[in-house]
Amino acid sequence: MSTLGGISVVFDLDGTLVDSEPNYYEAGRRTLAAYGVPDFTWADHEEYVGISTQETVADWKRRYGLRAPVEELLAAKNRRYLELARTSTRAYPEMRKFVELLAGEGVPLAVASGSSPQAIEAILSCTGLDAYLRTVVSADEVAHGKPAPDVFLEAARRLGASPADCVVLEDAAPGAAAAHAAGMRCIAVPYVAGQADAPEFATAGLLLRGGQAEFTARAAYDWLTREARAS
Repeated sequence: MSTLGGISVVFDLDGTLVDSEPNYYEAGRRTLAAYGVPDFTWADHEEYVGISTQETVADWKRRYGLRAPVEELLAAKNRRYLELARTSTRAYPEMRKFVELLAGEGVPLAVASGSSPQAIEAILSCTGLDAYLRTVVSADEVAHGKPAPDVFLEAARRLGASPADCVVLEDAAPGAAAAHAAGMRCIAVPYVAGQADAPEFATAGLLLRGGQAEFTARAAYDWLTREARAS
């Protein structure tokens, strides 16, 4: 058991551990342009932050009246995203420090993401985070993506941890809602600053309104230590 009294930590991937949203936006922009939608903006993309890729393209199909099957759109976006992810994904430095600090303390760690298994594997590999994060759950492996709690509950199951002993790190409102629904505590690090007042974030045990600019590994670790002592 770690020095944090049995706490396990579950990380969201995109926008939390790594700055992958620019790649997701570019993959989405190129995909939609190929299907006749040339004006997909960053503001449009922000609406999908924290939502699984499959649910995103399903919404595209409805919103833009696309004739292509969801499976085709999904494959097209994933192909473009993987091309970008393998060469230009950056881990947030303080998040990397936090992962290394927790791993050094023997804290059970997992990733629970709305990305495909292939995308998760590619990102963890190219950033070197796969050395610490070996328990991985994709929304593709469960019945419902975030804001449903499925990915977090499956991560807890694979870690052999009670949901009440898990702390989630999330950047998006649907993920914070999913953590709350799973009965887990949450450290919220909003990717979109304008969404920090979303009611879903109000359920977080620790809300860093300044996002990654405010997050530090030491402050997060100290908060976990206080949580462990209070348990």
